[in-house]
Amino acid sequence: MRICVFCGSSAGRLPAYRAAAIAFGELLAREGIGLVYGGAHAGLMGLLADSVLAHGGEVVGVIPESLVAREIAHKGLTQLHVVSSMHERKAQMAALSDAFVALPGGIGTLEELFEVWTWGQLGLHDKPCALLNVAGFYDKLSAFLDFVTGEGFVRQAVRDVLLVDDDAARLLVQIRQQAASVPPPSA
Repeated sequence: MRICVFCGSSAGRLPAYRAAAIAFGELLAREGIGLVYGGAHAGLMGLLADSVLAHGGEVVGVIPESLVAREIAHKGLTQLHVVSSMHERKAQMAALSDAFVALPGGIGTLEELFEVWTWGQLGLHDKPCALLNVAGFYDKLSAFLDFVTGEGFVRQAVRDVLLVDDDAARLLVQIRQQAASVPPPSA
């Protein structure tokens, strides 16, 4: 199994964000789960990748040429795919992954999560999507999503698909359960 993780290219204000990225990387490696991510060495992205690698795990980065040129590509990954655009990056990350998790991050993190969650709603994939709610980072977003659902703009079944937990190990259990509940493709 490989999990695509979306997270900040900065480390954020709270030390809890950095600690969570490092701990999640260790957990992924310990569980034998490969990491797919945006390929940078900066911020939470770099901390997460370094942690997976330090604990013997697989890390696959996908980065656009324009960001490699700015010298932010992580040079020590298991694999680094250099692509031509952000659109190609997201498509490749999705194709390489069995599930998606967002750690704290900014608008890019949110955009990536919402895109893959929308793809699931549209039936383009049936892979779990989740938020690791570090230090209450996603509390207000979760409340807003509940509000949007209550207002009739998101079906409850779609809202329920987005897993949210503040405990990484519990979140992995939920991801595995949701992935196992998906029927295999017909031959």
